[in-house]
Formats: sequence, structure tokens, C-alpha cells
Amino acid sequence: MSDLSRRDLLKTGAAWALSPALVAFGQDAAPKNEAKTQPKTEPKAEAKPKADPYADAVLVKGEPAKPAKGSFTIAVLPDTQHYSEKYPQNFLAQTQWLVENQEERNIAAVLHLGDVTNRNTKPEWENAVKAMDQLNGKLPYAMVLGNHDYSAGGGCKDRTTLFNDYFPIAKLKSLGSLDCVYDKEPDRMENSAHLFSAGGIDFVVIGLEFGPRKDVVRWANEVATKHKNRAAILITHAYMYYDETRYDWKKYNTKQTWNPHNYPVAAATNDDVSDGEELWNNLISKHENFLCTLNGHVLNDGLGRMSSKTPGGRDIAQMLVNFQMKPNGGDGWLRLMEINPSDLQVKICDYSPTRGERNESKQNKFDLQFAAVKS
Repeated sequence: MSDLSRRDLLKTGAAWALSPALVAFGQDAAPKNEAKTQPKTEPKAEAKPKADPYADAVLVKGEPAKPAKGSFTIAVLPDTQHYSEKYPQNFLAQTQWLVENQEERNIAAVLHLGDVTNRNTKPEWENAVKAMDQLNGKLPYAMVLGNHDYSAGGGCKDRTTLFNDYFPIAKLKSLGSLDCVYDKEPDRMENSAHLFSAGGIDFVVIGLEFGPRKDVVRWANEVATKHKNRAAILITHAYMYYDETRYDWKKYNTKQTWNPHNYPVAAATNDDVSDGEELWNNLISKHENFLCTLNGHVLNDGLGRMSSKTPGGRDIAQMLVNFQMKPNGGDGWLRLMEINPSDLQVKICDYSPTRGERNESKQNKFDLQFAAVKS
């Protein structure tokens, strides 16, 4: 399906994942105006058959092909919230598979895109720790928080979270990849920068909180400048929308569901949050060392990608990837980015170690070209 026809289909509401029941399941910590924008519940009627969650998939048994000689892999873990709450075995299976395949696939790092938990509860964080701890001492990783990781019940009414109780800064420092955290919050991990190297390329991963505050963006600019000779990757929970656009509150307002500006935390902080367009204008486009951005959060089919040029003429890849709408909390799907360091060609493939399948649809298996860093 072409990008244009896909966008048109999704905007008509024909995609299965925007049914009210699934919206409620995936984003139950609703934005403050959500009640006004969601359809009213209809009277109970005859049960309808459930839509096929894999209607657009091209499922193929077996693991993806091994990386080409000299290439390396960056693994992406989006939205584990339902694993942490109800399906911890799937979260464990994901990180176990990554460790077991580290050498064979030359896995260099693991990036978690937020919504680690669903309701910010102790049992959920305990499940998340067990899964992520399997990476300790084996694979460097970076994590960011999603809206479900904040406030009692995951309601995102403020920026309180149990994250730092279970992933304290001392622990992350001991693992070796942590470079720094937000300078105004030196004992907290919601905003962090991590360093790793692979294939002769030095990377900096800048991880930002859900709806980053303006001063956090100031800090992120300083980190990107400090590491201007490193290839930069931005991870944050809400950046791209499902229709190949960035979140843009000024342009789309509530027409784009689940924008950070439409959550209680924004109302409680005089709208001190940033969406994707603001991050592009105030951070990404100001630097010539970003390779890509990655985010989760968004429902519908949970997939999207776009490319935008910096003032220096470099194309920056931006990707949305989220599987929480699949059965069993997400069916264990993760994204593998195989990078050839000689020409920065990237092969993307989504794989589920719990199903033992890869998805080869055009939205789940495709190639990208990263732009070389301009120092």
C-alpha cells in the first residue's frame, strides 16, 4: 500500500485499531479533552466479530536474516506497558532473545521508547526490572518514560513516577553507557544521554521525557552540541503520529489524538510540554549530527515514518513504532535496525521472539538511508 493511500485509509477511521474499545484499552490514561472527542458509548448490541489484528501483516516464520558482515544492530523496545501489567513473560522473552542473539547479530544497544508500565505501580515496575536486568552487563540500553509511567494509576497528572526507585541513576552509571542526565535533576533518569560505539561509529542517544519541558530541550541542545562529532539518536515517547506527520498542537490541535499538550500534566504546568514539531524546530533541526528519531505511544496501526531536511540539507529519518494493540499485550514484537557502517544503509525488520515470526509488510520491513554526520 502506498504511503498516500495508507494515510487516506487511516484518516477515514477504517483502520481497526481506532475502535473505541481498543482506544480505551491502549490509552486509558486519557488526555484531558478526550471525553469531548471520543464517540459516546452506544447501547449494547449484538456482539460483532473481532477485527483481525494482523489483517495488514505479512507474517513469515523464522528469524530475520543474519546481518551482513560488518553491519550491526540496534534493537527497539516500544511500549511494554501491558507486558509489565499482565504479560511479563513476553517482556522477559524479548530481552532474553536479545541477549542470546547479541553476538550473532552484533547487537550494539537496546532503546526503550516509554510506557514501561501501564499504571505506574510497584508490581509493574518489578516486572520491568526483571526483564531489563537481563541486559545488565551484556547490552547497553537507554529508556524514556511515557504518559502511563507518571502519576498514580498512570494518569500523567504530574511528573511523579516510580521509575527512579527501580532504575536509580547509580545502577545505570554502573552499567557503563550513561553519559549524563538533565542538569537540573541530577538524581533522576527521565532525561538522559548514553554513549556507545559500533562499526567504527560513535553514538550518543538522547532520551527525553514524555512531552519534554522547555528547559529539558535546552539541556538536550547542549548535549547534542557537546557530542557534535557523534551520530545522535533521539528517543522520546510522543513525537510522530500514525499518518506520517509529526505531532503539531498549533496546527492540528485535538485532530491528532494523544498530543502531550492535551494531557493533565500540560494543564498543571502552564503547558510546559513539547510535541514533535516543537522538538524538530527547537532541537533536531538545529544540529547536523542527528541520524533519526524513534517514538512509540500512538495507536491505530502504531506505525509511521517520515524524513525531513535540516538547514544543512541532511535527511533525518523519523519513526513511530508501537505494538501494544496486538494480542497478549503486543505479542513480543520488537524492531531491529541493521546498520551498515560503510554507507549508513539501514535495514528495518520487526520480529517477535514469542511467535517466532517476522512481519514483512511494507510498514514493518523496509530500508532507510541515514545521513552522514556533519561536524
